[in-house]
Amino acid sequence: MALEKLREKLSGIDRQIVELIAARQSVVDEIGSKKQTVGRATRDFERERDVLEMARAQADALGVDPNLADEIMTTLIRASLTHQERSRVVAEGRGDGRRALIIGGAGKMGGWFVNFFSSQGFLTVIADTHVEPGPGKCLDWRQAGIDYDVIVVATPMAISGQILSELAELQPASLIFDIGSLKSPLKSGIAKLCAAGCKVASLHPMYGPDTELLSGRHLIFVDAGCPQATREAKDLFASTMVEELDMGLDDHDRLIAYVLGLSHALNIAFFTALAESGEAAPKLAQLSSTTFDAQLLVSAAVAHDNPRMYFEIQHLNDFGQSPLDALCESAGRIRDLVKNGDEDGFVELMQNGREYLATRR
Repeated sequence: MALEKLREKLSGIDRQIVELIAARQSVVDEIGSKKQTVGRATRDFERERDVLEMARAQADALGVDPNLADEIMTTLIRASLTHQERSRVVAEGRGDGRRALIIGGAGKMGGWFVNFFSSQGFLTVIADTHVEPGPGKCLDWRQAGIDYDVIVVATPMAISGQILSELAELQPASLIFDIGSLKSPLKSGIAKLCAAGCKVASLHPMYGPDTELLSGRHLIFVDAGCPQATREAKDLFASTMVEELDMGLDDHDRLIAYVLGLSHALNIAFFTALAESGEAAPKLAQLSSTTFDAQLLVSAAVAHDNPRMYFEIQHLNDFGQSPLDALCESAGRIRDLVKNGDEDGFVELMQNGREYLATRR
């Protein structure tokens, strides 16, 4: 068969694949509706396992790489879950015409919350210095008033603390919560709101603004001293599949110093060492290895993020210095072990790390 004929045949198969995906999505919609009607959870892990095992077995029988089939089906499952979750959020919309003010709504995470509340049927107002004033948008949150059911503070952390303190003076009846990556700089404002009798909660979404599916994602609810507010905040996410974590203010920042602070610093140190090495990036790319490529991918994402926000995460955390000291000390130990030819010490270091990381499972 001629090359062009083969390509035409392949294009026809590709069209059939897309048509089958559309047909599958249609069935997914029906399944999602049935689940909502009978009150079943959106995600069924046992069913997912069965689908993947069936796909791998069929692929193997047909002489196709089972890993390829697994990857394709996993992508389809995630697309289905995303669609079902969105539909459920809309169908169970908890807004019902209620009003939400998103302070910092033009930012990345602020924009995520604008979309989230709008999809639930909230009448959403954005207050941000980067918007064009108009219906539902204002430059200064004070101009927007405080007559809202929910007020979300999604501004840089240094500003958020001040906004929370000012809200405490105004004593709105709203549910109020911040979404800061740190709570150290917000403690005073949170305490003032609590003392003023306001319904204050504190959230930390452990996902980025591009997140569509909340299944497998974590949302931290930090104890702000008002259990009722935390319950109301959790209720806003009841129709999603997000994994909720509860913790205290100090515990949060102490752990975040490692989860974010240490990991950010490690990647900044990595790309700084590369940038100052004198070696050209294209040349290093030609010699790339699996480990280098994986590290470079993460470091590139860090390098393209907001540097001022990353500085806040390092500088404003009351617990931030210890992980940085530990990183410097660890790097120094590695350097000394290599310099002194201490193979046993180096091996012990790696074995200790392997044992520690094994406990994560």
